[in-house]
Amino acid sequence: MCCSSSIARDKATMGEPEAFDISVVKGMKFFDPHVHMTSRTTDDYQAMADAGVVALVEPAFWLGQPRTGIDSFRDYYSSLVGWERFRSSQFGIKHYCTIGLNSREANNERLAEQVMEILPLFIYKEGVVGIGEIGFDDQTAAEEKYYRLQLELAKESGLPVQVHTPHRDKKKGTQRSMDIALEHGLSPEQIIIDHNNEETVKEVLERGFYAAFTIYPFTKMGNERMVDIVKQYGSSKIMVNSAADWGISDPLAVPKTAALMKLKGISNEDIELVTYRNAINAFAQSGQIDEADFAGSVSIDQSGKFEGNTILRGGQQPRTDKSSIIIS
Repeated sequence: MCCSSSIARDKATMGEPEAFDISVVKGMKFFDPHVHMTSRTTDDYQAMADAGVVALVEPAFWLGQPRTGIDSFRDYYSSLVGWERFRSSQFGIKHYCTIGLNSREANNERLAEQVMEILPLFIYKEGVVGIGEIGFDDQTAAEEKYYRLQLELAKESGLPVQVHTPHRDKKKGTQRSMDIALEHGLSPEQIIIDHNNEETVKEVLERGFYAAFTIYPFTKMGNERMVDIVKQYGSSKIMVNSAADWGISDPLAVPKTAALMKLKGISNEDIELVTYRNAINAFAQSGQIDEADFAGSVSIDQSGKFEGNTILRGGQQPRTDKSSIIIS
């Protein structure tokens, strides 16, 4: 009863959401720099492609329940650089990922030690554009230990870092994340500080870090708040993402935010920066991103297979056209 009442109050304060009119952003390209596609269906890939999403970054994260052995991490990382990369390609979306030990699971030190041993086996693979998502959750000593170790791994590999900022005591956790990164000699240009809000954005930008914002129902940022932030702070080094996962989330959050920005009078140039260009600039520091791979016409052939498996089931016919369509 209390939970449903709370949700009802949230909806009341947020107001009725504006309809997503795909025609407002038709022809625009989007890059979602934080989305957990392992948790999503092929229908989501199709919808994202139809809405203009041409590339994405999938950060390593937790499953919703603790992993119990190192092989579960090994298989998960393998899926990010293998099956998920293939599945995305079947819809014309270029898939990249960041690899790391997430903050929540860093608290299992016995297992965390084993994960640290296998990370170097994955971070140099094709399509890996950073170390992430790493950082703080409960801001424990164990989380700090493995955050620091992975920052050193980022230094050794020359990869950008995707930082998860905590849901609780966010301002303190964000400041601490930035301070530690600088202690380890990383440049702010190499660090994408994620899950920002109105409380953290000013300092993140002033210190020279990339500021990423997650458009996620109820728990993080809403579209209207994001519009206000861009109007106040501009578009330099700001990016938006969906962080869509197994929770109540929206894989179309980036194009929907672009549509709302356009309706609210933000220029196409600024929209392109926060929903496409800034993410490319940040993660291209990995040396793994070539915009030519997704900027033009992308051929789609769903008859392909990955280790003998396809995305098709039953009597489904493969899609083999070269341009996405709008499904109304």
